[in-house]
Amino acid sequence: MKMLTVSLLVCAIMALTRAADVPTGEPDLNSGPEAVPTGEPDLNSGPVAVPTGEPDLNSGPEGNSDIAEVAPSCPGNWTRYNDSCFFYVPSHMTWADAEKHCQTLGGNLASVHSFDEQHAIQSMIQRLTLGFPETWLGGYDATQEGTWFWSDGTDFSYTFWATGEPDDSRDADCLLMNYGDEEKFGDQPCDQLKPSACGKKL
Repeated sequence: MKMLTVSLLVCAIMALTRAADVPTGEPDLNSGPEAVPTGEPDLNSGPVAVPTGEPDLNSGPEGNSDIAEVAPSCPGNWTRYNDSCFFYVPSHMTWADAEKHCQTLGGNLASVHSFDEQHAIQSMIQRLTLGFPETWLGGYDATQEGTWFWSDGTDFSYTFWATGEPDDSRDADCLLMNYGDEEKFGDQPCDQLKPSACGKKL
């Protein structure tokens, strides 16, 4: 009987030993932490660099560090065309007073050197007035009849005279635009009161 008991005990110990060696598919919770991938960054292992699509402003200058040059621009309320600025003055003045006023603004009565420039000034006036009022420009021939100059000293090589102009009627020595039905250039007496267009170079 004692022998049977000992045998049963030995069998039981062997069965328990084998059971301890069989893997169960479960992690051994007593053997320390086991790294289980979760698809999430491990927040305890240090900072994780996350791309944001924005430049890193703390990493120093990137590319050329030179400051870009700013292109010159016209003052507020002036209209730019190529390298010139134009300004419409609605106040009615004589040609001489209009020229003086433009000079106080840093320019002269506008000079015109191409059809496109003439059109740019005319479009500015139309935009501001919703029409085509006769407007002083810087042309004059008061020094010598028939020899036209621009008050800013530039070359008088472009003309856009209306039919029959200039006619020097009543000592018409000053040039205006939007004259007559053709809305072109005309000469008028310089003491007439008209709005004006100033111009200056950038």
